[in-house]
Amino acid sequence: MREMLTGGPLDVLTGDYLAELTMLILARDRLKDPSLGYARTFLRQLEECLGLALERGVRIVVNAGGLNPARLADAVRELAKSQGLDPAVGHVEGDDLLPRREELGFPEGLLAANAYLGAFGIAECLRGGADVVVTGRVTDAALVAGPAVAHFGWGPGDLDALAGAVVAGHVLECGAQATGGNYAFFREHDVTRPGFPLAELHADGSSVITKHPGTGGAVTVGTVTAQLLYETGGPRYLGPDVTARLDTVRLTGDGPDRVRIDGVRGEAPPATLKVGLNRLGGHRNEVVFVLTGLDIEAKAALVRRQFEDGLAADRRPAELRWTLARTDHADAATEEAASALLRLTARDADPARVGRELGRVAVEMGLAGYPGFHLTAPPGPGAPYGVFEAAYLAAGEVEHTAVLPDGRRAAVPPAPVTATVQEEQEERGEQKEQGSEEEGADPGPTRRAPLGLVAGARSGDKGGDANLGVWARDEPGRRWLYRTLTTELLRELLPEAAELPIARHLLPNLRAINFTITGLLGEGVAAQHRFDPQAKALGEWLRSRRLDIPEALL
Repeated sequence: MREMLTGGPLDVLTGDYLAELTMLILARDRLKDPSLGYARTFLRQLEECLGLALERGVRIVVNAGGLNPARLADAVRELAKSQGLDPAVGHVEGDDLLPRREELGFPEGLLAANAYLGAFGIAECLRGGADVVVTGRVTDAALVAGPAVAHFGWGPGDLDALAGAVVAGHVLECGAQATGGNYAFFREHDVTRPGFPLAELHADGSSVITKHPGTGGAVTVGTVTAQLLYETGGPRYLGPDVTARLDTVRLTGDGPDRVRIDGVRGEAPPATLKVGLNRLGGHRNEVVFVLTGLDIEAKAALVRRQFEDGLAADRRPAELRWTLARTDHADAATEEAASALLRLTARDADPARVGRELGRVAVEMGLAGYPGFHLTAPPGPGAPYGVFEAAYLAAGEVEHTAVLPDGRRAAVPPAPVTATVQEEQEERGEQKEQGSEEEGADPGPTRRAPLGLVAGARSGDKGGDANLGVWARDEPGRRWLYRTLTTELLRELLPEAAELPIARHLLPNLRAINFTITGLLGEGVAAQHRFDPQAKALGEWLRSRRLDIPEALL
């Protein structure tokens, strides 16, 4: 925060503190203490930087309010008073639907139910004179679009401008991911300590993505492309204020560390708001057996036989999942390099079935198991895990409210014009796969090589689904990628996805393909369904897979 405030000119400082997993963590905080439920890290940052922001005239807009934005707004005022400061603080509420669970027909056992609100509540607070605006669950891009609405005076009908701001907000929302963080071609830049991106927004919704002078990392067409593909799906990017057409986005270099975004077209938003539902799914535990040296597969088979034989039938967890990671190397120079890891994950509604019972069986195998038996850590008690689900609710059912610095409450109406059901379904992956749009051609001589030599990738999670964006670095690469990387080939390259529904979307302006793999992540990140529960490295796994690539591209 200090770097952003001191590194160069800034009008508004935004901060995205919420994710699906964060909402569950905050819900558990609120269970312990009803006065909590917000991101306390924001207060620690503000303690150091509030005076600096007020001195420089920088307004602050954050979603750190989480499940309790009103309480965080009060905490900001208390902090300011202790420092002799008097900022105008506004907040946005109405996203918390848990008190209305029965009325809205949501399932029992929820810890949190929050609608994703848009930009106009934030804009109302800023127009009301707020120096600091805190919100609960708004869309990540709303943190940027809200200040743009307030500054330029846009209304709900300025769809192209709103769409441009949403795209800029999506680029900024994950911080240094737009300046070289998590970037496929990271070796081309010094990303030891990448700076944070900023957006210069214009009245027509176009923007320039850049960063403060002297900060690390890089802003390039590639880094911005990677972030645009992150956690998106098809060409229509639905939000509560506008549907941004990602297939209209144009990216052009505008000088060192400057990328211009323009051409973004907007359509009416959907008639529904997304609602994030978080609940406890049960309890889970894991035991990791270390298998060293020879006969790894046979040792793993023995562990499974002994372990499952040692479990009493009436104490057996509802789910047992075994995963063997062949991290071992032949004739290794160190014991660690000679070892593989066999991971057992157990889940059950009853904590006892994944706690002491699991540990008892594992420990009793110690002197009667495979040669070299040991574990990465002693078995511990089971821990609760969460489940995230998305629901959709008519926008008019949500009481979006801006609470202004003077205490007045302003109702924020839903969008007056909304998209059709068909357009909503298309974005949510219910359409048929898009074809290659490229005619077959003789690629010339090919060589077996990793896909990552000619394509970048960025991946992430949306509930239980994985998003996987892949882009080519030039036009010949795009044409080859569109012909070659079909869903059938993706299933071959990523066997975990072989039996799952996959949607394929083409974004020619970005030279990209965006895949949505439904169900790869089970019940979401908090459920820890797989080794990489947020699919963060799914794209890098794909880039490491080998296929026949034209030598002309290599």
